[in-house]
Amino acid sequence: MTLLQLLILSVVQGFAELLPVSSSAHVIMAEKLMGLDPTSPELTMLLVMLHTGTMFAVIVYFWSSWRKTYFSSGAALRGNALLLAAATVMTGIVGYGLLKLITHVVMAGTPGFEIEHLFGNAKLMAAALAAAGVLIMVSSRLQPRHDGSLTLPRAMLVGAVQGLCLPFRGFSRSGATISTAIAVGVPQRKAEEFSFALAVVLTPAVIVKEGWRFYQAVHAGAAGHGAPLLHLLAPSLLGMCLSFLAGLLALRWLSRWLEQGRWHLFGFYCIAASAVVLLVG
Repeated sequence: MTLLQLLILSVVQGFAELLPVSSSAHVIMAEKLMGLDPTSPELTMLLVMLHTGTMFAVIVYFWSSWRKTYFSSGAALRGNALLLAAATVMTGIVGYGLLKLITHVVMAGTPGFEIEHLFGNAKLMAAALAAAGVLIMVSSRLQPRHDGSLTLPRAMLVGAVQGLCLPFRGFSRSGATISTAIAVGVPQRKAEEFSFALAVVLTPAVIVKEGWRFYQAVHAGAAGHGAPLLHLLAPSLLGMCLSFLAGLLALRWLSRWLEQGRWHLFGFYCIAASAVVLLVG
């Protein structure tokens, strides 16, 4: 992988991970266009570090706001922790249930099927992008509220929708969760804060999963026939820094468009991107 390819993937991941446009769809298409193998240890390691960079971008960007809300008092911390825990549990239930449904019912009888086999399916990815775009556009048409509260049922609904995003590349996690929260009456800023707080809870599990894939690849001798770990780690660290910076810019962009009533434009973009995925894929 060249330095230019590293730069492109890092910036694409940094922006698309935190904007409601599906990072996985953009990264997969970028890898295809550049002729890269997403299953290689080099790219697996890079993906781990890119996710780490965007997670730190979320923490840095929202820390001041979370400190005033989530950490303002012991009662606030307990209440918000309960909402996040309930939403995360719902994500696990829905995501795991979908995984089992797809594996044992929809794809029953397919030898050696794994859920990752769906990730490169251009038609499925395009449909997921279009669905996310429609959801964003519908939520943007609703009257913004500034006095709605994030109740336990609403948090669980947002978590359940997040679970729907897990098996389908293209169904933007942030787009779906923010749109769902807005649709049930949660103010836009609060919806944004909760969506990315959920991301911080979920991302370490993604990092561990991808890290395990990397370990297995290296252990099997696939890392460039014994290439040293440092050889793979150095470009990944650079990618993490680049995705961190791109993530900060993306979050500022997202917040500004939410405040300015431009949320629907992300929906238009997702629908346009779905058409591109069909053409390219």
